Amino acid sequence: MTQVRQKEDKYLNASTRQLVWWGYKKHLLAMVGLVAILGLYLTAMFCEFLAPYDKDIRHFDFIYSPPSKIRIIDEQGGLQRPFVMGRDMVMDMETQAMRYEEVSGIRYPIRFLLRGDPYVFWGLWKSDLHLFGVDAPGKIFIFGTDRMGRDMFSRCLYGSRISLSIGMLGVLLSLVLGLVLGGVSGYFGGWSDGIIQRTIEVIRCFPSIPLWMGLSAAMPPHWPAMKVYFTITIILSLVGWTDLARMVRGKLMSLRNEEFVLAARFAGAGHARIIFRHLLPSFTSHIIVTVTLAIPGMILAETALSFLGIGLRPPITSLGVLLKEAQNITTIALYPWLLIPVLFVIAIVLSFNFVGDGLRDAVDPYSR
Repeated sequence: MTQVRQKEDKYLNASTRQLVWWGYKKHLLAMVGLVAILGLYLTAMFCEFLAPYDKDIRHFDFIYSPPSKIRIIDEQGGLQRPFVMGRDMVMDMETQAMRYEEVSGIRYPIRFLLRGDPYVFWGLWKSDLHLFGVDAPGKIFIFGTDRMGRDMFSRCLYGSRISLSIGMLGVLLSLVLGLVLGGVSGYFGGWSDGIIQRTIEVIRCFPSIPLWMGLSAAMPPHWPAMKVYFTITIILSLVGWTDLARMVRGKLMSLRNEEFVLAARFAGAGHARIIFRHLLPSFTSHIIVTVTLAIPGMILAETALSFLGIGLRPPITSLGVLLKEAQNITTIALYPWLLIPVLFVIAIVLSFNFVGDGLRDAVDPYSR
């Protein structure tokens, strides 16, 4: 009886954050998605260290090399530390196709904390330390190589950093636009509400892909890669703020005549303070859910633009840029490992959707 009473007191005295967290932990897929997202972002942050090679290093003797087979059993059946076999490229004289054959007796053990290609970590520190690799002249390609002999595993890690950062930055800019314009529209109403809502309707009338194509085509082709990166982020933000703005507008219209808002007005609070200190915090949880569900949309938009060749361009490496290599059906049939970046996109989108669903259930008082 005492334990039941303590449990009841625990819930009665809990804060809103604690109640949301307890409700969120009940959602198994949401917890899996949260762990996956944290893992993906940590991987993207430390991709220089985790990648065995630089993303632009070309291994000319291993063009279109299939993924390396990691073995722990040698030719005699003995148990060994993980290793890869040496490989030679041979030409099939009948089909003129290249293939790779393992060289018997040549093994390259996988080593950790190995020195390799130099890099500048976060643009601040020079280093050449990598998490794993094999001693020269051996090569290890977890996801194979592309048409230029570049390691696909390393490029996927670098590409996930760009795609994930665009999703986060784009949503942050959309969040600012949605909160400001949606707040003004819902709080003041009148002619300001009419102008903002008509603007939203005009933006939403355009088909997404042609609108992105038109905005992206306006970028000069001679722009540097970093400028293109930030421009694509701004373009996605300018298109993606409308859903959040309408949600904020609807919430503010239902709350602007509540007693706590009237009390703030009588106390002399300004309009900006009422909106950002009293109204918006009252439904912060719904804003977080909306933002969480918007991030995968931003990532898919960047991937689509880059895949069509009107988004990010080399030397920037994103998941969309990597998928551009797999546009040819013949290439996919012969070298299916070029589609591995799709798995990263699927993992990112599913993880964010799971987290968004879990948050939506956790902040709903009727689901607990």
